[in-house]
Amino acid sequence: MITGEIKNKVDKLWETFWTGGITNPLDVVEQITYLMFIRDLDAADKTHSKESVMLNIPYQSLFPTDQPQIKWSVFHDYPAQKMYDVVQIEVFPFIKNLHADKESAYSKYMKDANFKIETPLLLEKIVTMLDDDSLMSQNKDIRGDVYEYLLSKLSTAGTNGQFRTPRHIIRMMVELLDPSPDETICDPACGTSGFLVIASKYLLEKHKEEILFDPKKRAHFNDDMFYGNDMDRTMLRIGAMNMMTHGVENPNIEYRDSLSDQNTDTNKYSMILANPPFKGSLDYEIVSPDLLKVTKTKKTEILFLALFLRMLRIGGRCASIVPDGVMFGSSNAHKEIRKEIIENNRLEAIISMPSGVFKPYAGVSTAVIIFTKTGHGGTDNVWFYDMKADGLSLDDKRAVTQANDIPDIVARFHNLDLEKSRVRTDSSFLVPKKEIIDNDYDLSINKYMKTDYVAVKYPEPKEILAEINELERQITEGLKELEGMI
Repeated sequence: MITGEIKNKVDKLWETFWTGGITNPLDVVEQITYLMFIRDLDAADKTHSKESVMLNIPYQSLFPTDQPQIKWSVFHDYPAQKMYDVVQIEVFPFIKNLHADKESAYSKYMKDANFKIETPLLLEKIVTMLDDDSLMSQNKDIRGDVYEYLLSKLSTAGTNGQFRTPRHIIRMMVELLDPSPDETICDPACGTSGFLVIASKYLLEKHKEEILFDPKKRAHFNDDMFYGNDMDRTMLRIGAMNMMTHGVENPNIEYRDSLSDQNTDTNKYSMILANPPFKGSLDYEIVSPDLLKVTKTKKTEILFLALFLRMLRIGGRCASIVPDGVMFGSSNAHKEIRKEIIENNRLEAIISMPSGVFKPYAGVSTAVIIFTKTGHGGTDNVWFYDMKADGLSLDDKRAVTQANDIPDIVARFHNLDLEKSRVRTDSSFLVPKKEIIDNDYDLSINKYMKTDYVAVKYPEPKEILAEINELERQITEGLKELEGMI
């Protein structure tokens, strides 16, 4: 969520497109994304070049040596007409054909990308605005927040479920699963690839030398680690560019409906990170039959959990955001999916999040569910955590606050042995599997949490009446005094 100066700059950028004749919100988002990518590509190329010198590892620049003018750092100083000619004739064709593998995700989804900025003056204004380091700061990952804010302006975003999961929530989920350099990570509803990007950044933070210096692990990181599916080509283009900007050369991002029989992935991934769309109901005809065998339902929130179980390999782990209804829903389908996870796999944790986490775009109550696919059970005790604060206010403003449970959540999850002594009045505690079964597989935290009731002593009714009479007497005297002054 962006506020203040950054929000005003994005609004002004949006207005510049609008007054320049580009009034389709989707076109605005696409064109801004292309230009951000061009700028980021130059910045990332410089960073990788410096790293190759410092770490003594090979790196070949993405930019041809005979075309220095296609770099943002060069053409952004050109006069308007020259800049326009370079971007239209050289830069845009360059990014469309950037990937050598024409079957790669990037190549497929950039194929139908079009440059729609029609005048040199408009391009010059936009480039000048995007040249603002406060707007494009890589350290703060402002681009992700800009995407979120831009997507909020799309009239279709609410129905298509295209809002980004807040970055700090994604980071929490990644830290909880703690991926290693050998993972194969998937987001079956990837959107702008937020989960995959933050997972890649986390891996480079914790295992940078291991990934960069080991040729096999570097190749795995670039080509075979990250997978994503989505049904929106615009989101796929943004996602592919987002991944490449963050150092993943060939993300495996596919255009397909993950819940349909187009998706045949089975026992493939070691980790799934997701916040799938919860659109309500689907027709049985478009849902993969093997998912309906697990739980016959039209509800996407249940079908995605069944899908995650199918896509994970044995020992694979999942952290997914789910609506609260999944935790306590009383339909057969709700109970079946909870029973499948608890009885036939290993349910590890339920983290209940406050409804304000997704404001201002939505006020739904959600939880993070974490489980491991075993195929033969393994659930013993389930860890529950009642998140009260995420470091931001829970109203539409989402201002920074001191209260933040996320560090505590991560620390406690990685030391569950210490949770055995916690009581049900604490923010986190363990619940035995048998107790959950006895409660019809209900996973709502309120079912197990206890509240400390503190006795409050109120004054006797006669004392309250006496105070009221005294107040009334003082008011009457005050009115008489006021009358005498008039």
